[in-house]
Amino acid sequence: MKTLLKLEEFGSLLLGIYLFSTLDLSWWWFIGFFLVPDISALGYLAGPKIGAWCYNFLHLKSLGILCYLLGAAFSLIEFQVAGLIIFSHAAFDRLLGYGLKYETGFKDTHLGKIGN
Repeated sequence: MKTLLKLEEFGSLLLGIYLFSTLDLSWWWFIGFFLVPDISALGYLAGPKIGAWCYNFLHLKSLGILCYLLGAAFSLIEFQVAGLIIFSHAAFDRLLGYGLKYETGFKDTHLGKIGN
């Protein structure tokens, strides 16, 4: 099952990369912003409950899809890029085993405990 989930996330990452390639932008935008969603981990400075909420919000693939679709519908390239970054980054994190966080701590994720 783990392999199947990783293959699915790899496919999502490839989709995000492909969709970015359809935009008329330098790849430096994708590379430069790829890790920005991880800034949400700073929420853990306020405790595990707020940290988990902040982290999970910016790692929702559905948020990335919504941003991308709004950007496409209203010709807002910034929203398209933000959506693709969120979507692709979330897929990459899950491919590596970093899932959405539980309020019990950063290492407790929907994919299991990080490091096991």
